[in-house]
Amino acid sequence: MKEQTPTDFLIELYNNAMSVVGSKVTITSDLSQSEKELLDIVLNYSEQAKGVLSVIITSITYKALHPEQDIRNHQASIAGGYSGRTFDKKYITPFMKEYKFPSMADSGWLTRALEHKVPYDKNYSGAIKPKKLKPVFLDILDKIENGADCTSYLSYLFQGLIIKRNKQRIDLAKPTTLAINSILHLLDQHFNGSYKAEGASRLPVLAIYAAYQCLINEAKRFEGKELLPIESHTSSDKSSGRIGDIDILDERQRAFEAVEVKHGISITLQLVQDAYKKFQTTPVDRYYILSTAYPDKDEYSKIEAEIQRIKNVHGCQLIVNGIMPTLKYYLRLLTNTFEFIDNYVNLIEADQALKFEHKEGWNKLISEMK
Repeated sequence: MKEQTPTDFLIELYNNAMSVVGSKVTITSDLSQSEKELLDIVLNYSEQAKGVLSVIITSITYKALHPEQDIRNHQASIAGGYSGRTFDKKYITPFMKEYKFPSMADSGWLTRALEHKVPYDKNYSGAIKPKKLKPVFLDILDKIENGADCTSYLSYLFQGLIIKRNKQRIDLAKPTTLAINSILHLLDQHFNGSYKAEGASRLPVLAIYAAYQCLINEAKRFEGKELLPIESHTSSDKSSGRIGDIDILDERQRAFEAVEVKHGISITLQLVQDAYKKFQTTPVDRYYILSTAYPDKDEYSKIEAEIQRIKNVHGCQLIVNGIMPTLKYYLRLLTNTFEFIDNYVNLIEADQALKFEHKEGWNKLISEMK
């Protein structure tokens, strides 16, 4: 069996931490309360004291891979020691940079307070700042050296760093001269990325809304109409009085057009019937149910019959379609597709349901375009 490299070890722990965190804002761990409190202090100072964070992660990782090593002896020049700086520079700092965690330019050992040629024991003389962090730093290494579970400590730190990272603002790319087919391919990849956190189902909603932000000013059908602000991902239609994920009002502030967006869910007869219950008491003219998944073939004839029944009873034109064909049609109506890209990116930046990886995923897709 191929020996696991430090990079493989870190990535595996990172992926596990991502899966545990999901969309939560709290860390899940079986560590004792006192251990959590120590690691919380490290996380609180992770930006201010990147060197300490780097050395702690380096030390715990090395101990996990080399249990026989006393990681307090952090330099090869110390009796029984190893080169923490070399290990950090080769594995830890590149990992921290790759996953957008707080990191040093080269190594945590370039911090003067951490490079003294004496063990990291209770007598360590380095002036680690802030002062509150020094006993925490030394206590963590002492616990690790005396049998604390390395993977649990790293999981706790990675989860905390992921949660902090998810709160960060990230500048998103806005390509200006994309062909419609390129935009559609880009959106399809963005909708269907392999995300650990919840929230990806919001992306198709934002894309359709971005198109309506353009159409409301360009299409004759929408003259004098009002596109309502997009609601939060957790808003209930019942509590808000809305009939779709996207709603347009007419000149008299009555429902005129609405869109319900599904991600990865096939449109069934039940979905159509549930949608009708939402708008049956309104004068809405068109109601779209759009999905990234294909309609249920076994129910397609029933769906068509129900759509016709609703048309006869209510008068609303209910339209079932795929999200990508709909976007293709809408984009062809626009004078300038950059306005759509601009709207979509602005919505991604502002939406609270999306996490760092959804936003970073967009930038990565843009950077990989040919």
